[in-house]
Amino acid sequence: MSNTLSFVRTEMLPQKTPPASSVGLQGWLRENLFSSVGNSILTLLTLGFLALILSNILPWVLFGIWDAGSLTECRAMFAERYADGREYACWAVVTDRWDQLIFGYSFGNLHEGLYWRPIVGLALILLALSPILYPNLPRGLYIATAASIFLYPWLIWGGSIWGPLTLALCIIAAVFAYRAVAKEVSSLIAIPASLLVLGVLVFFAMSPVSSGLNAVAPIELQPVPSREISGFVLSITIGIVAIVASLPIAVFLALGRQSNLFIVNKLSTGFIEIIRGVPLITLIFVATILLKYFLPSSVNLDPVVAVMVLVTLFTAAYIAEVIRGGLAALPKGQYEAADALGLTYWQAQRQIILPQALKISIPGIVSNFISVFKDTTLVSIVALNDPLGISNAIRSNSDWNGIVWELYGFIAIVFWIFCFSMSRYSMSLERKLQTGHR
Repeated sequence: MSNTLSFVRTEMLPQKTPPASSVGLQGWLRENLFSSVGNSILTLLTLGFLALILSNILPWVLFGIWDAGSLTECRAMFAERYADGREYACWAVVTDRWDQLIFGYSFGNLHEGLYWRPIVGLALILLALSPILYPNLPRGLYIATAASIFLYPWLIWGGSIWGPLTLALCIIAAVFAYRAVAKEVSSLIAIPASLLVLGVLVFFAMSPVSSGLNAVAPIELQPVPSREISGFVLSITIGIVAIVASLPIAVFLALGRQSNLFIVNKLSTGFIEIIRGVPLITLIFVATILLKYFLPSSVNLDPVVAVMVLVTLFTAAYIAEVIRGGLAALPKGQYEAADALGLTYWQAQRQIILPQALKISIPGIVSNFISVFKDTTLVSIVALNDPLGISNAIRSNSDWNGIVWELYGFIAIVFWIFCFSMSRYSMSLERKLQTGHR
């Protein structure tokens, strides 16, 4: 019979350093770029393609001219500085006309010294959105959110401040009317009742009240006609209005399309299908050109406001379908749980259904927001000078006739900054809410 000898170690072995090929930069390259023969070949081909592209683009960008008065001067400086006979980027057009591209003609050439108005307006919008995008901020900032709705148009269009303030009072009166009717009768009747109150106050009381207040205490900014609002100020204004206003409309449209009420369901479905079936460029054309032929001659249709309304409705129709997808993704048990708790329809939607559906729909909603912000460039077809329209006007000048890529590159970079910021916020919000599968 053999003897068995056992040994139990009483001390831990010292930890060994991991192989150099599995940590640090070398480990990352091996894991992500050279993990197999096929991956290595694809990496080398990609690097070769990028080197070929960048070897032609980077010199054109980095060796460009920033200080010149015209494209002719740029070319003369290229011939003087470089002996290869190549032409590089003439960034001088950006340094010379950046104010027109950003502020347009309205706050620059036509109205000197008004740059502060869109800058303050954009700062006010960012301050207003901060408590919505980051709920941990003080709730007192919601005052700025409410104020920006009325102060931003005043800063952009100018005129008397009493017009926006009177409109705010009309909306407050409509909200009180809604609460009173909802408390005494029902919320279903309170909605049309509050809209009726708002319409009566706006059409019959707003103008005389604001005129009277302005006569007593005139507080005005220099008016800027809508046709003169241009550049990125125009694109940002249309984009902000469409993004902010389309989401609540889309929520009601999505709920309406899932409603058991026949009329509400068919109206919501018909609106969504009609709007989604027509290109945005057609709607913009109808809003600014054709619609005035069907309205009374006394009605002065503001082209920028008409575009804002149509772009908002167009965006709402698409987002409504995204939200409806989120509602359809929820299991039936969530609705049954809300019924078991004895919640009303709106309580269940506000506290249980919509928070989950919107969380699921975040990527699709932000994707539509990015798309509509880029689509604001379509307004150039109706003679509104967005950044592309401004670039065409700049290139028509004899000093910069023939320059293309520098202007388009600057416009693309500014659009990319806004769109990339929205994309990154969407990703951070998804991580915070743990959207999707982990």
